[in-house]
Amino acid sequence: MNYLSRKLMFSVLLVCSVFSFAQTVTEQFLVKGNCNMCKARIEKAALKAGATTANWTANNQTLTMTLDESKVKCDDILKQIAEVGHDNEKFKASEDAYKNLPPCCLYTRGSDFEKPNDTLEHHSDSDKKTNQIEGVKLTREKEATAISKKEAGLIFNISSKELLKAACCNLSESFETNATVDVSFSNAVTGTKQLKMLGLDQKYTLLTKEQLPEIRGLASPYGLNFIPGKWIGGIQLTKGGSTVVNGYESITGQINTELLKTHDDDKKAETEINLFSDNNGRVEANVTSTSPISDKWNQSVLLHGNGTFGDTDMNDDAFLDRPKGSQLNVAYLLNYNDLQGSGFGSHFGINYLKDERTAGQIGFNKRIPQKDQSLYGVGIDISRFQLWNKTGYVFKGKPYQSLGWMNQLTYHQQDSFFGLRNYFGKETSYYSNLIFESILGNTNNKYKVGASFLYDKYDEDYLLDNYKRTETVPGLFAEYTLTGEKFTLVTGARVDFHNLAGTQFTPRMNFKYDLTPKTIFRISAGRGFRTANIFAESQAYFASNRQIQIINSGGAIYGLKPEIAWNYGVSLQQEFKLFGRKSTVLADFFRTDFQNQVVTDLDESAQKILFYNLEGKSFANSFQTQWDIQPVKNLEFRVAYKYYDVALDYLSGLKKVPFMAKHRGFANLAYSTNKTEKGRFWSFDTTLNLVGKQRLPNTKSNPAEFQIGDYSPSYATLNAQISRNFSEKIRVYLGGENLTGYQQKVAILDAGNPFGNYFDGGMVYAPIMKQNFYVGVDFKF
Repeated sequence: MNYLSRKLMFSVLLVCSVFSFAQTVTEQFLVKGNCNMCKARIEKAALKAGATTANWTANNQTLTMTLDESKVKCDDILKQIAEVGHDNEKFKASEDAYKNLPPCCLYTRGSDFEKPNDTLEHHSDSDKKTNQIEGVKLTREKEATAISKKEAGLIFNISSKELLKAACCNLSESFETNATVDVSFSNAVTGTKQLKMLGLDQKYTLLTKEQLPEIRGLASPYGLNFIPGKWIGGIQLTKGGSTVVNGYESITGQINTELLKTHDDDKKAETEINLFSDNNGRVEANVTSTSPISDKWNQSVLLHGNGTFGDTDMNDDAFLDRPKGSQLNVAYLLNYNDLQGSGFGSHFGINYLKDERTAGQIGFNKRIPQKDQSLYGVGIDISRFQLWNKTGYVFKGKPYQSLGWMNQLTYHQQDSFFGLRNYFGKETSYYSNLIFESILGNTNNKYKVGASFLYDKYDEDYLLDNYKRTETVPGLFAEYTLTGEKFTLVTGARVDFHNLAGTQFTPRMNFKYDLTPKTIFRISAGRGFRTANIFAESQAYFASNRQIQIINSGGAIYGLKPEIAWNYGVSLQQEFKLFGRKSTVLADFFRTDFQNQVVTDLDESAQKILFYNLEGKSFANSFQTQWDIQPVKNLEFRVAYKYYDVALDYLSGLKKVPFMAKHRGFANLAYSTNKTEKGRFWSFDTTLNLVGKQRLPNTKSNPAEFQIGDYSPSYATLNAQISRNFSEKIRVYLGGENLTGYQQKVAILDAGNPFGNYFDGGMVYAPIMKQNFYVGVDFKF
């Protein structure tokens, strides 16, 4: 072959190569799926159909592939993907192909393929003469609060979008726009807030952080203030019996808080500064920073500080309506993720908190001993340290099989006084949970087995009495999940060997049946038990001159036996289109029956608090119906009604539980303007709460001027907030709380004589403060 022939052949090959390269394109399409098995199936089908490369991600339901258009067309590949069971934006899988998928792969189907946020933006390079797409930007508008359609239990996923609707300075304020959880003040002196769910106090709800025990034990009264709102990445709220994997203490449900972390699909570093202030002397600063360290490591630095400096007394009783003081809260999170490679992932966390509060009469000096001054004061100093780790391993080639181990160490100390009463408490707690998950034959049959260990050491001083105890609780558990074409059954049980409460058996069951793709029926049943920390959990009544009396029943914990209850629930979830948009109606009914309970009796005498074990019956019936609708674009409306019937047998007979309204109404309206290219938009949010009358404790043993009625009046509160995003980096918000101005006029009985027999700051059924206005700003960089 001569020189000219070789040169001609080389030129032809070069032209062919260029032509071939020009036919190579990169495309992205929306393909429905759920899990790693879906990922493998979709990518295999794409490669088999002729794609050069294929990568599908579950987070945004997106398949990215390269292909040679001279050899294969996109439609051919998408058709092949549909034939293996996965709907995509061009082809829909046949019913048989969809049904043949493993249960874990059964994604939610609709009559139309719904693109995330109904947008698919293509950006091309006009200078190139090829069909290559340089980039595809997919955005998905995340629901603020979504009811999980896949889970057997009734679970609400609350995103950071929901938390932006209100001030959300801490976890207690994160439910102001939520219809399921009731938030109320429990004391007129310390200003603490408590949650209630299914008509029962917060102590019957399992409160976890990163699926680890969080607000329990000595942290019960003030623990909601220990998780700043700006630290929260999301909340999962389970109504009714939750999984046995997380322990035995859940009776009315579980609230799990996830801390802010770097997301796998967004590896850029981000720092946010939040500044907040209200018109009553509260200021707050938050700094959150999430950043990648490498491809597999990322970290979060979380800082929080707040201070309350104003003397707020809106009812003119000479007592502070909320305590003054400060909090410093610091956390560091370190995460390792190599689940796709080695199969290992790990999460480390460390947290330190120092909280100091002073309350009582205006002018009280905390530096002077109470016995040396005439003004009544309350001082609460809390130190808390936590160290935790979660490590998991996913077996290679078996994405359904994993092993996880969680550990947490907590030290909590409270030094406090309420007038002339001292309360000191120390708690050292260690928690460990080992979980193995796999399948029986196929993914229709999943199971979890494991072992847990809980160690609690308490040392409490109240007045002149010391109470010490150590609880050790090794436990074993198993949970089985059966998934059918239209149903999911999760049943589990655990046995715990409590050194003081004896061996406890805890069975639980959740069942979901899809009557239609848009109609979901659920039932649940389960048992839970817990040991009561009567001093820590009753601090709302320490700011009074009630004398504490424990009626010993022969138990090993303060002379009392553990609390045991059964919870049963049923719910119906219906989705439908209204005004061409998604609308959801949810109705549920739950009943809690106590087999044993530690009763806090405020009725026997207005000068006493009695603690004793239940003799008789105690129950809580809860009915709720909720309607979520988006009548027009960017406008969301949520309305709910709740009915509670809660009663127990006191020494004086069967009575309604005090401070629990039989009827409650709720409405939330949220609107936002369209976001501009620079990220500018307005948001408006308002929440109305209607609270019916509540039974009040019996105070007839007091003189007439220090008695309260049998029932409180009904009232309404209104909260509202306006926020302006000036860009993706700057947000300013302005809001008001209790705009109706309703206030409990007499929040403290005999406030003029706080050392007398009739002083009582625990008879709170409504807001203590009138309108409160706040302003805040967020900076991101």
